[in-house]
Amino acid sequence: MTRSKAPSLANQPNFATGAVNNYNVGLSVPSWEVDLWGRIRRTVESDVASWQASAADLEAARLAARATLAQDYFALRVADTTKRLLEETVRAYQRSLELTQNRYAAGVVARVDVVQAEVQLKSAQAQLIDVGVNRAQLEHAIAMLVGEPPANFALAPADLVLKVPPVPVALASELLERRPDIAAAERAAAAANAQIGVAKAAYFPTLNLSASTGFRAQTLANLLSAPSRFWSLGAAAAEGLFDAGARRAASEQALAAYDAQVATYRQTVLAAFQDVEDNLAALRILEQEAVLQDEVAQSALHALELTINQYKAGVVSYLNVITAQTTAYNSQSAAMNVLGRRLTASVGLVRALGGGWNAEELPKR
Repeated sequence: MTRSKAPSLANQPNFATGAVNNYNVGLSVPSWEVDLWGRIRRTVESDVASWQASAADLEAARLAARATLAQDYFALRVADTTKRLLEETVRAYQRSLELTQNRYAAGVVARVDVVQAEVQLKSAQAQLIDVGVNRAQLEHAIAMLVGEPPANFALAPADLVLKVPPVPVALASELLERRPDIAAAERAAAAANAQIGVAKAAYFPTLNLSASTGFRAQTLANLLSAPSRFWSLGAAAAEGLFDAGARRAASEQALAAYDAQVATYRQTVLAAFQDVEDNLAALRILEQEAVLQDEVAQSALHALELTINQYKAGVVSYLNVITAQTTAYNSQSAAMNVLGRRLTASVGLVRALGGGWNAEELPKR
């Protein structure tokens, strides 16, 4: 008769002390929400639209900086041309002063003519200095726009010889779709519209799925064996029964935000139409003014030549010469300012039409 041996307790858990060793190796899948009501989809739509609106805002800032740079450059060249006209005027006034001094020394004219010539010359010299101040400020503004220290940036003086680019006979309203501010406003409205869906989805229950798998054993030797394997699948649904009107308030807030964005979009489009029409009108009217102003400048120069000849012959007083010289300079300066305004309006029109930017350049997902 064989006697059975009592089982050994050496490898058994120590229940007397309550200490049990458990070894786990597991993998848990993050909880996944089933998008039954479109909350997640609408949230993604809102985020993408907001991202695109931000990209359009960035392009609008770039366009504004480029337009300002072009306008400042044209203003700088107008100042250069005005400075050259003043330098020529100062030289002409200097010659008139010398002529008057010689005629005074010969006893042909009175001392008052010499004083008037000196006043006219010094006044023109003061204006020349003032133009230099304006030019320096424009040069510094350009340096800031191109990212250079103003002290290390300089543009050589040059006359304004650019021509105003022609304007197409008809401009389609579709060109306004190139404006980045309109694209930004439209994308902001789309993001607000998606937020309405997010707020509406809060009325319905949420369903979350979770899963996990792995191995669990009391000894390392048996940890990766088939009997130690475990897995689990779970689902959880949640629904808010009472929130004191929080969801209704959030829904109304989303609707109000959407209405505000739509109003902003409409106002942006109307402002764009006004911007285009303003610059078109400015170009059309300034073109007519430029023709007349050029004729005035040519006539004023011819009148100045005749007046100087009459003064040399002793037919008119020096006051007539002063008047003719002032008129000639003012007419030339006015013609140059009109050209500068036309170039500025051209830049404004390019900016109003989006500057060549296209809504297709908005980033995608």
